[in-house]
Amino acid sequence: MRRRSRLFCCGAAALVSAATPASAQAVGDKVWLEAGAYWPDVDSHVRVQSKVIPLPAAEIDLEGDLALEDRQTLASVSGGIRIGPRLVVAADYYALKRNATRSIEREIVFDDVRYPVGVSVTSGFDSDIYRLTVGYDFVRSDKAEIGAAIGLHATRFEVSISGAGRIGNVSAGTQVRRRRIFAPMPTVGLFAHARLLPRVSATARVDYMALGIDDYRGRLINSQAALSYRFVENVGIGVMYRYVDYRVDADKARWEGRLRYRFHGPAAFLQIGFR
Repeated sequence: MRRRSRLFCCGAAALVSAATPASAQAVGDKVWLEAGAYWPDVDSHVRVQSKVIPLPAAEIDLEGDLALEDRQTLASVSGGIRIGPRLVVAADYYALKRNATRSIEREIVFDDVRYPVGVSVTSGFDSDIYRLTVGYDFVRSDKAEIGAAIGLHATRFEVSISGAGRIGNVSAGTQVRRRRIFAPMPTVGLFAHARLLPRVSATARVDYMALGIDDYRGRLINSQAALSYRFVENVGIGVMYRYVDYRVDADKARWEGRLRYRFHGPAAFLQIGFR
């Protein structure tokens, strides 16, 4: 019964959150496509517990402990289509890929391996973020659109560490540990678009999720605000600020532990839209 309740909540959340369009389209667009560059400040943490050896796995600060870059330029792409007068379907994608090598300054336990202080460790963190949303305009006019959304925020994570480690009390030479997880999370949200001037539009949205699905528990806050300018009828440019705070706990054969990341920063994009 508890599992059915969770699944029902997820389904309800999915139906409400899709209304948050994934991009910053202008008021009145029926079809749009955007390509952009995003410059976020990244803060990420991971913990992986061994299912074989009962080691107390501590949380690893990927930027502080492993020297992964805390700033990076990300490419992004998004688009959408309006179906009828009030229904909106949209999607977006962006990816974060980082790696680094450093001599660690504290002991790190990852899965069943201990990496001692002073060992040179090579690490990597990759994530692919996919969003699919369906939105409904409760308020719609020539100058403004306000609605609610349901959707799916799906993220593929991969974390890896390689270096001379110990398994139990035995030195085991170079050990490579890699963990992958795919976490699909439903979201609920609100959005608004407004035409400020004949060629200038502003958009804002916020998505939220906090629930569990089978072996996953997660929380997501995703928000953004954008301003765009159409220098010709169907083509424009814009700027955006996005904030994402994401946490997922997993109890799976491939990954038992927690992953948290937060990123926020500005973006610029090129927009094509048709009315």
